[in-house]
Amino acid sequence: MAHSESTEELRLQTLWDWLRQQSLLRSPFFPVLFSLTVYLSCCLPYICLDLLYYRLTLVRRFKIQPQSKVTWAMAWKCLRKILHNHVCFIFPLSVVHWYFRPVFSPLLAPKMLTVVRDVLACLLLFDMQYFFWHLLHHKVSWLYHFFHKEHHFYTASFSLTTEHTGVWEMLSLSIFTTLNPALLDCHPLTEMLFYITNMYLSVEAHSGYEFPWSPHRLLPFGLYGGAQHHDLHHLKFKVNYAPYFTHWDRLFGTLRGEDTQRKSGKISKRS
Repeated sequence: MAHSESTEELRLQTLWDWLRQQSLLRSPFFPVLFSLTVYLSCCLPYICLDLLYYRLTLVRRFKIQPQSKVTWAMAWKCLRKILHNHVCFIFPLSVVHWYFRPVFSPLLAPKMLTVVRDVLACLLLFDMQYFFWHLLHHKVSWLYHFFHKEHHFYTASFSLTTEHTGVWEMLSLSIFTTLNPALLDCHPLTEMLFYITNMYLSVEAHSGYEFPWSPHRLLPFGLYGGAQHHDLHHLKFKVNYAPYFTHWDRLFGTLRGEDTQRKSGKISKRS
Protein backbone atom coordinates (compact mmCIF):
# COMPACT_ATOMS: atom_id res chain seq x y z
CA MET A 1 0.00 0.00 0.00
CA ALA A 2 2.83 2.40 0.90
CA HIS A 3 4.56 1.64 -2.40
CA SER A 4 1.32 2.31 -4.32
CA GLU A 5 0.80 5.63 -2.53
CA SER A 6 4.37 6.74 -3.17
CA THR A 7 3.99 5.85 -6.85
CA GLU A 8 0.81 7.93 -7.14
CA GLU A 9 2.42 10.86 -5.36
CA LEU A 10 5.42 10.62 -7.70
CA ARG A 11 3.05 10.79 -10.66
CA LEU A 12 1.35 13.83 -9.18
CA GLN A 13 4.71 15.48 -8.64
CA THR A 14 5.75 14.73 -12.22
CA LEU A 15 2.49 16.16 -13.52
CA TRP A 16 2.81 19.26 -11.33
CA ASP A 17 6.45 19.82 -12.38
CA TRP A 18 5.37 19.70 -16.02
CA LEU A 19 2.48 22.10 -15.45
CA ARG A 20 4.68 24.59 -13.63
CA GLN A 21 6.92 24.79 -16.70
CA GLN A 22 4.03 25.78 -18.97
CA SER A 23 3.89 29.52 -19.57
CA LEU A 24 0.19 29.24 -20.52
CA LEU A 25 -0.62 28.38 -16.91
CA ARG A 26 0.38 31.93 -15.91
CA SER A 27 -1.49 33.57 -18.78
CA PRO A 28 -4.81 35.45 -18.36
CA PHE A 29 -6.04 33.35 -21.31
CA PHE A 30 -5.55 30.08 -19.43
CA PRO A 31 -8.79 30.01 -17.36
CA VAL A 32 -11.10 30.52 -20.33
CA LEU A 33 -9.16 28.09 -22.55
CA PHE A 34 -9.03 25.53 -19.76
CA SER A 35 -12.74 25.91 -19.06
CA LEU A 36 -13.75 25.53 -22.71
CA THR A 37 -11.38 22.62 -23.33
CA VAL A 38 -12.55 20.67 -20.30
CA TYR A 39 -16.23 21.35 -21.00
CA LEU A 40 -16.17 20.42 -24.69
CA SER A 41 -14.00 17.37 -23.99
CA CYS A 42 -16.56 16.13 -21.46
CA CYS A 43 -19.41 16.80 -23.92
CA LEU A 44 -17.76 15.19 -26.95
CA PRO A 45 -18.46 11.50 -26.12
CA TYR A 46 -22.14 12.26 -25.51
CA ILE A 47 -22.38 14.36 -28.68
CA CYS A 48 -21.05 11.34 -30.60
CA LEU A 49 -23.68 9.13 -28.95
CA ASP A 50 -26.39 11.60 -29.94
CA LEU A 51 -25.18 11.44 -33.56
CA LEU A 52 -25.22 7.63 -33.48
CA TYR A 53 -28.56 7.45 -31.70
CA TYR A 54 -30.73 6.42 -34.66
CA ARG A 55 -28.07 4.18 -36.19
CA LEU A 56 -27.24 1.97 -33.23
CA THR A 57 -29.92 0.17 -31.23
CA LEU A 58 -27.41 -0.30 -28.41
CA VAL A 59 -27.21 3.46 -27.86
CA ARG A 60 -30.99 3.78 -27.66
CA ARG A 61 -31.08 1.24 -24.84
CA PHE A 62 -29.26 3.67 -22.56
CA LYS A 63 -31.20 6.82 -23.43
CA ILE A 64 -33.24 8.07 -20.48
CA GLN A 65 -35.88 9.64 -22.72
CA PRO A 66 -35.67 7.20 -25.65
CA GLN A 67 -37.96 9.17 -27.98
CA SER A 68 -36.00 12.41 -27.63
CA LYS A 69 -33.76 13.57 -30.45
CA VAL A 70 -30.89 16.04 -30.41
CA THR A 71 -30.70 18.02 -33.65
CA TRP A 72 -27.82 20.04 -35.08
CA ALA A 73 -29.91 23.20 -34.60
CA MET A 74 -30.29 22.48 -30.88
CA ALA A 75 -26.60 21.66 -30.46
CA TRP A 76 -25.51 24.78 -32.34
CA LYS A 77 -27.88 26.97 -30.30
CA CYS A 78 -26.28 25.73 -27.08
CA LEU A 79 -22.75 26.00 -28.45
CA ARG A 80 -23.28 29.62 -29.54
CA LYS A 81 -24.53 30.48 -26.08
CA ILE A 82 -21.57 28.80 -24.41
CA LEU A 83 -18.99 30.54 -26.62
CA HIS A 84 -20.72 33.91 -26.13
CA ASN A 85 -20.67 33.55 -22.34
CA HIS A 86 -17.03 32.52 -22.25
CA VAL A 87 -15.80 35.27 -24.56
CA CYS A 88 -17.94 38.11 -23.20
CA PHE A 89 -17.99 37.28 -19.49
CA ILE A 90 -15.65 34.47 -18.37
CA PHE A 91 -12.63 35.92 -20.16
CA PRO A 92 -12.90 39.50 -18.77
CA LEU A 93 -13.48 38.17 -15.26
CA SER A 94 -10.56 35.76 -15.54
CA VAL A 95 -8.30 38.67 -16.52
CA VAL A 96 -9.43 40.62 -13.44
CA HIS A 97 -8.89 37.54 -11.27
CA TRP A 98 -5.44 37.00 -12.82
CA TYR A 99 -4.49 40.63 -12.14
CA PHE A 100 -5.51 40.70 -8.48
CA ARG A 101 -4.56 37.11 -7.64
CA PRO A 102 -1.34 36.04 -9.38
CA VAL A 103 -0.89 32.33 -10.05
CA PHE A 104 0.69 30.60 -7.06
CA SER A 105 2.96 27.66 -7.96
CA PRO A 106 4.41 25.83 -4.95
CA LEU A 107 7.29 23.50 -5.62
CA LEU A 108 5.68 20.38 -4.17
CA ALA A 109 2.57 18.62 -5.45
CA PRO A 110 -0.13 17.67 -2.95
CA LYS A 111 -0.39 14.15 -1.57
CA MET A 112 -2.89 11.82 -3.21
CA LEU A 113 -5.05 11.42 -0.08
CA THR A 114 -5.10 15.19 0.34
CA VAL A 115 -6.25 15.62 -3.26
CA VAL A 116 -9.08 13.08 -2.81
CA ARG A 117 -10.16 14.66 0.48
CA ASP A 118 -10.11 18.22 -0.84
CA VAL A 119 -11.87 17.40 -4.12
CA LEU A 120 -14.62 15.57 -2.22
CA ALA A 121 -14.94 18.47 0.23
CA CYS A 122 -15.21 20.96 -2.66
CA LEU A 123 -17.87 18.80 -4.33
CA LEU A 124 -19.92 18.55 -1.14
CA LEU A 125 -19.66 22.29 -0.57
CA PHE A 126 -20.64 23.04 -4.16
CA ASP A 127 -23.53 20.58 -3.90
CA MET A 128 -24.87 22.42 -0.83
CA GLN A 129 -24.43 25.86 -2.39
CA TYR A 130 -26.11 24.89 -5.63
CA PHE A 131 -28.99 23.11 -3.88
CA PHE A 132 -30.03 26.21 -1.95
CA TRP A 133 -29.33 28.53 -4.91
CA HIS A 134 -31.37 26.24 -7.16
CA LEU A 135 -34.23 25.81 -4.70
CA LEU A 136 -34.47 29.59 -4.22
CA HIS A 137 -34.59 30.19 -7.98
CA HIS A 138 -37.48 27.75 -8.32
CA LYS A 139 -39.44 28.97 -5.32
CA VAL A 140 -39.18 32.70 -6.09
CA SER A 141 -41.02 33.23 -9.36
CA TRP A 142 -39.20 36.37 -10.50
CA LEU A 143 -35.80 34.74 -9.87
CA TYR A 144 -36.86 31.79 -11.98
CA HIS A 145 -38.33 33.94 -14.75
CA PHE A 146 -35.38 36.33 -15.09
CA PHE A 147 -32.42 34.13 -14.19
CA HIS A 148 -33.05 30.36 -14.30
CA LYS A 149 -35.77 29.81 -16.90
CA GLU A 150 -33.33 29.67 -19.81
CA HIS A 151 -31.69 26.54 -18.40
CA HIS A 152 -35.08 24.80 -18.49
CA PHE A 153 -35.65 25.48 -22.18
CA TYR A 154 -35.43 21.72 -22.82
CA THR A 155 -37.27 19.17 -20.69
CA ALA A 156 -34.95 16.42 -21.93
CA SER A 157 -31.39 17.45 -21.23
CA PHE A 158 -28.33 16.62 -23.36
CA SER A 159 -24.68 17.30 -22.71
CA LEU A 160 -24.49 20.78 -24.27
CA THR A 161 -27.41 22.02 -22.16
CA THR A 162 -25.12 21.88 -19.10
CA GLU A 163 -24.00 25.46 -19.69
CA HIS A 164 -27.04 26.63 -21.63
CA THR A 165 -27.72 29.28 -19.01
CA GLY A 166 -28.12 32.99 -18.56
CA VAL A 167 -25.27 35.24 -17.45
CA TRP A 168 -26.36 35.41 -13.79
CA GLU A 169 -26.52 31.63 -13.41
CA MET A 170 -23.21 31.12 -15.20
CA LEU A 171 -21.46 33.71 -13.00
CA SER A 172 -23.02 32.37 -9.79
CA LEU A 173 -21.84 28.83 -10.43
CA SER A 174 -18.44 30.08 -11.57
CA ILE A 175 -18.07 31.95 -8.29
CA PHE A 176 -18.94 28.81 -6.30
CA THR A 177 -16.45 26.76 -8.32
CA THR A 178 -13.66 29.31 -7.89
CA LEU A 179 -14.39 30.24 -4.28
CA ASN A 180 -14.57 26.76 -2.74
CA PRO A 181 -10.94 25.69 -3.35
CA ALA A 182 -9.81 29.09 -2.04
CA LEU A 183 -11.93 28.71 1.12
CA LEU A 184 -10.46 25.25 1.72
CA ASP A 185 -6.93 26.44 0.88
CA CYS A 186 -6.48 23.80 -1.82
CA HIS A 187 -3.30 23.27 -3.80
CA PRO A 188 -3.52 24.71 -7.36
CA LEU A 189 -3.30 21.18 -8.79
CA THR A 190 -6.16 20.08 -6.56
CA GLU A 191 -8.13 23.12 -7.74
CA MET A 192 -7.67 22.05 -11.36
CA LEU A 193 -8.61 18.45 -10.60
CA PHE A 194 -11.71 19.62 -8.73
CA TYR A 195 -12.76 21.72 -11.71
CA ILE A 196 -12.31 18.78 -14.09
CA THR A 197 -14.24 16.45 -11.77
CA ASN A 198 -17.00 19.00 -11.19
CA MET A 199 -17.38 19.66 -14.91
CA TYR A 200 -17.46 15.98 -15.83
CA LEU A 201 -20.11 15.19 -13.19
CA SER A 202 -22.18 18.17 -14.31
CA VAL A 203 -22.05 17.15 -17.98
CA GLU A 204 -22.80 13.52 -17.07
CA ALA A 205 -25.83 14.65 -15.06
CA HIS A 206 -27.16 16.51 -18.13
CA SER A 207 -26.11 13.85 -20.68
CA GLY A 208 -29.49 12.13 -20.97
CA TYR A 209 -27.85 8.68 -20.78
CA GLU A 210 -27.91 6.04 -18.06
CA PHE A 211 -25.13 3.42 -18.26
CA PRO A 212 -24.22 0.44 -16.03
CA TRP A 213 -20.98 2.31 -15.23
CA SER A 214 -22.61 5.68 -14.48
CA PRO A 215 -21.13 7.42 -11.40
CA HIS A 216 -24.23 7.02 -9.24
CA ARG A 217 -23.81 3.23 -9.40
CA LEU A 218 -20.44 3.51 -7.66
CA LEU A 219 -21.97 4.87 -4.42
CA PRO A 220 -24.31 2.69 -2.33
CA PHE A 221 -27.66 3.53 -0.74
CA GLY A 222 -28.64 6.04 -3.42
CA LEU A 223 -26.27 8.69 -2.04
CA TYR A 224 -25.56 10.04 -5.52
CA GLY A 225 -28.25 11.02 -8.01
CA GLY A 226 -26.65 11.05 -11.46
CA ALA A 227 -28.14 11.60 -14.90
CA GLN A 228 -31.52 10.00 -14.22
CA HIS A 229 -31.90 12.08 -11.05
CA HIS A 230 -31.24 15.38 -12.85
CA ASP A 231 -33.13 14.43 -16.00
CA LEU A 232 -36.22 13.98 -13.84
CA HIS A 233 -35.71 17.51 -12.50
CA HIS A 234 -35.82 18.91 -16.04
CA LEU A 235 -38.96 16.91 -16.78
CA LYS A 236 -40.88 17.33 -13.51
CA PHE A 237 -39.41 20.71 -12.59
CA LYS A 238 -40.05 20.76 -8.81
CA VAL A 239 -37.97 17.77 -7.70
CA ASN A 240 -34.29 16.80 -7.37
CA TYR A 241 -32.69 20.22 -6.94
CA ALA A 242 -29.24 19.04 -5.86
CA PRO A 243 -26.73 18.62 -8.71
CA TYR A 244 -25.00 15.46 -7.50
CA PHE A 245 -25.72 13.99 -4.07
CA THR A 246 -29.17 13.22 -2.71
CA HIS A 247 -28.98 14.10 1.02
CA TRP A 248 -30.28 17.68 0.69
CA ASP A 249 -33.27 16.57 -1.39
CA ARG A 250 -33.98 13.86 1.17
CA LEU A 251 -33.92 16.39 4.02
CA PHE A 252 -36.24 18.81 2.20
CA GLY A 253 -38.58 16.14 0.82
CA THR A 254 -37.86 16.97 -2.84
CA LEU A 255 -36.16 13.70 -3.81
CA ARG A 256 -37.80 11.63 -6.54
CA GLY A 257 -36.42 8.46 -8.09
CA GLU A 258 -39.16 7.08 -10.29
CA ASP A 259 -38.53 5.42 -13.65
CA THR A 260 -37.82 8.11 -16.23
CA GLN A 261 -38.69 6.26 -19.42
CA ARG A 262 -40.73 8.79 -21.35
CA LYS A 263 -43.67 8.51 -23.69
CA SER A 264 -42.97 11.87 -25.27
CA GLY A 265 -42.05 11.61 -28.95
CA LYS A 266 -39.74 14.61 -28.98
CA ILE A 267 -37.81 16.97 -26.73
CA SER A 268 -40.27 19.56 -25.55
CA LYS A 269 -39.71 23.15 -24.49
CA ARG A 270 -40.83 24.62 -21.18
CA SER A 271 -42.90 27.73 -21.63
